[in-house]
Amino acid sequence: MAAKPANVDDIPGTYPYDGKLAQKGYALNKMCYSFNDAANRTEFVRDEDAYCAKFGLSPAQRDAVRERNVLALLSAGGNVYYLAKLAGIFGLGVQDIGAQQTGVTLEAFKAKLKAAGN
Repeated sequence: MAAKPANVDDIPGTYPYDGKLAQKGYALNKMCYSFNDAANRTEFVRDEDAYCAKFGLSPAQRDAVRERNVLALLSAGGNVYYLAKLAGIFGLGVQDIGAQQTGVTLEAFKAKLKAAGN
């Protein structure tokens, strides 16, 4: 008999992307989609706050952008595929995001991966 999968609500840092979260994150995801254009990335880097205001991000979303907090962006309705563009602008890689998700430093996260043989 196969093991029953864990309830995603029990997995820290996991936010099932459903219709409610999609509505909550619409402005954030629209902004991140705009980063497909290099000129928009340049405009964002020049004045992040003005660029976030242009898309109508909520205060929580703007705080998460300012803090470079990918988990807060996910919780605020960000879709991981759109957030990848924003994380790239921030200079964050997959391991940086993994460290945030597990609540450890980047160095500790890398050490965990190495210890696990990854």
